[in-house]
Amino acid sequence: MPSRVCERLLRRPNRWGCPLGSYTDRSGGGTLVFETLAERTLALAQLELERDPEAGYETQLDELISPVLADCLQHNIPIVGNFGAANPPAAARRILELAHQQGLPAPRVAVVFGDRLDTPEQRLVLRERLGIKLDQVDVVSANAYIGALDIADALNFGAQIVVTGRVADPSLVLGPALAHHGWAVDDWTQLGRATVAGHLLECGAQVTGGYFAIPGLKDVPDLHAVGLPIVEIQADGSFTVSKAADTGGYVNARTVKEQLLYEVHDPARYLTPDVVADLSAIHVEEVGPDQVAVHGAIGHQRPDELKVNVCYRGGWLAEAEISYAGLQAEARARLAADIVRRRIGKRLNLRIDLIGAVSILGDDAGCRLAKEPEQQRRDIRLRIAAVHAEESIAKLVTREVLALYTCGPAGGGV
Repeated sequence: MPSRVCERLLRRPNRWGCPLGSYTDRSGGGTLVFETLAERTLALAQLELERDPEAGYETQLDELISPVLADCLQHNIPIVGNFGAANPPAAARRILELAHQQGLPAPRVAVVFGDRLDTPEQRLVLRERLGIKLDQVDVVSANAYIGALDIADALNFGAQIVVTGRVADPSLVLGPALAHHGWAVDDWTQLGRATVAGHLLECGAQVTGGYFAIPGLKDVPDLHAVGLPIVEIQADGSFTVSKAADTGGYVNARTVKEQLLYEVHDPARYLTPDVVADLSAIHVEEVGPDQVAVHGAIGHQRPDELKVNVCYRGGWLAEAEISYAGLQAEARARLAADIVRRRIGKRLNLRIDLIGAVSILGDDAGCRLAKEPEQQRRDIRLRIAAVHAEESIAKLVTREVLALYTCGPAGGGV
């Protein structure tokens, strides 16, 4: 692979079921993985790409890559990340620019394609699956969750950095494991175990105490300096979870168990493009300070189909807020909400929240607000939002909430 962006999908004919090539262990097996995509971020990235052909990748790419690029290249630590989002080639070009700016040799960068479903043939398949629903919306993006094999191929071909778009989150970890250990693509148990390792890593600090801490119930030390997790995957797919030394947070059986169940519908059938992982018989063992071994995962043959994420233009979202504090604050906020509802509630389906009283549950037209008794709270933030196909109608929300400052209850503040 030449020292340039490899703008092609590294794909071999009939590779399914064939062993991967050998992997030269340049780095002791270590790989730095970046997972930066959520479900809607691809749609937002696609909108940016439509505005600028050199945009559409992770907006924090410079901040993520610049501090680690020289060290990773010097110590032969591959970087794998889905920070390509809607425009992996542009992300790869930007990484080459960053290397040049730092006076580094141009790294070998591979770009994995194949997730975007934008050809007429692909849209026809979507139409067959979604029916007339697809004809009724303006699609922004459609992406398949592809797997780990192309990442492994890229590393086997000598890539130092692999840039992807939408791959399944655990595949970012499974790809390097495949390349390093040389597993066959039907070694289901090894693939299943490494996929579980990837699942534990996919949300970063969630397995080291983030999204876990509850003061007095689950206290986490130095959460302000929480460390990112590390997994060490053995040849049989078994692995240990730990974290960077001298960082906050912790790794223990409880953090691992919570993350194992995160976003899992059926623990016996965790579907990925690479394998169906079975978490149902897993047990975890604390083997040292901030070290947890995970045992018992297995895998089954991969699904015949891929998951696809389709995002479409859903109109305009308008939201506006105003604060009330002190005497009768909650009563004033409720009065303000009633004013806006009476003025524009017939034209818009309003969502009304009293932040500090009623704000985290489904409310779709103030229904919950009407049922929740007033409790004389003295610090309330009123939020009103609505969605409409027409921008001018949606903007009524912002106009009416702004009018509350002089035409509503006393003492509304920014």
